[in-house]
Amino acid sequence: MPRYVWGVDSAAVVNEDLYTCVKNNFGNPRFWGRYLTAIPNVSEGLTKEEIAFIRNKGIKVLPIYNVFSEAIGYSRGQIAARNAVFNARRLGIPNNTAIFANVEHFFEVDEGWLRGWVESMYPTGFRSGIYNDPVKGGFSNAYCEAVKKNNQIATQAILWSAEPEPGVTKERNAPKFKPATPNCKANVWVWQYGRDSKQCPIDTNLADQRLLAYLY
Repeated sequence: MPRYVWGVDSAAVVNEDLYTCVKNNFGNPRFWGRYLTAIPNVSEGLTKEEIAFIRNKGIKVLPIYNVFSEAIGYSRGQIAARNAVFNARRLGIPNNTAIFANVEHFFEVDEGWLRGWVESMYPTGFRSGIYNDPVKGGFSNAYCEAVKKNNQIATQAILWSAEPEPGVTKERNAPKFKPATPNCKANVWVWQYGRDSKQCPIDTNLADQRLLAYLY
């Protein structure tokens, strides 16, 4: 089994058309990142039917939580984690699955929110994941501050890096796994190396195969 696996993420619903587009133009994803809830003009929300469709194709679901526009304050991180878990359970996603908070590079972010997210996720039985840009924006500093305050953050959180961005490729042409990382201990297991494909509305990713144990 290869050490790294290829996958995609999309704001659009995964249906036969999108799946066929990806298969014909890019390859066979091992995982597919999708948003837990709908946000107008941003993302379509997952349904139980869509989850069944994805899993029936032999693909694992990577759940993303994006109902926030800044990552400031411990209590707000706690609330986001509780809401993410509620939505995952509503969709029948089981414990031990990682849920990824969508922290964009243009978001304000502090260490309190990140600790709130990870520390509140842990006792629920779900794993905490964080999509982030370790180069642009304040994520790296905030994350390393959070790790200084609670070293368990570095152990429990799975990071999904958005840098560098060499561009979308087919599965067989994927780059070597070299995501940018924060300047402290971190499990950077996912790398979104290509965004906004012109052929299909997807981004392309590589992941450490250990991630698959924490997807649904």
